[in-house]
Amino acid sequence: MLARLLFEQGDRHVTAEQLHGEAVEAAVRVSFATVYNTLHQFIEAGLLREVVVNSGHSYFDTNVSDRHPFFFEDTDRPLDIPGEYVEVSGLPKPPAGAPIRRIDVIIRVGRTRLRPQDWKFSRLY
Repeated sequence: MLARLLFEQGDRHVTAEQLHGEAVEAAVRVSFATVYNTLHQFIEAGLLREVVVNSGHSYFDTNVSDRHPFFFEDTDRPLDIPGEYVEVSGLPKPPAGAPIRRIDVIIRVGRTRLRPQDWKFSRLY
């Protein structure tokens, strides 16, 4: 049932608290710990991606493709940027035997007057 709640709405970002609330509203008897553990099992299976925006504050992204978020600090909401729009250069070599698996970029932005449905970004800043 948690999988249905999580994935049936398409691509989205959700916190463990939000998913637990949705489960409670749907009369699914499940503890918060079970929700949290299930989310991490989905990550291990490659079905979710965790985006840590602050210490102790994560979003779980149902779209695991290459992308990075703008993070609106005033509303605590992410807006995805396709991976090809973000360029990272000048990385140091990783320690021997420790290959780079992924690079996460979070672009934090301040207060906006735009409504989330009006958020757009352009290729170049």
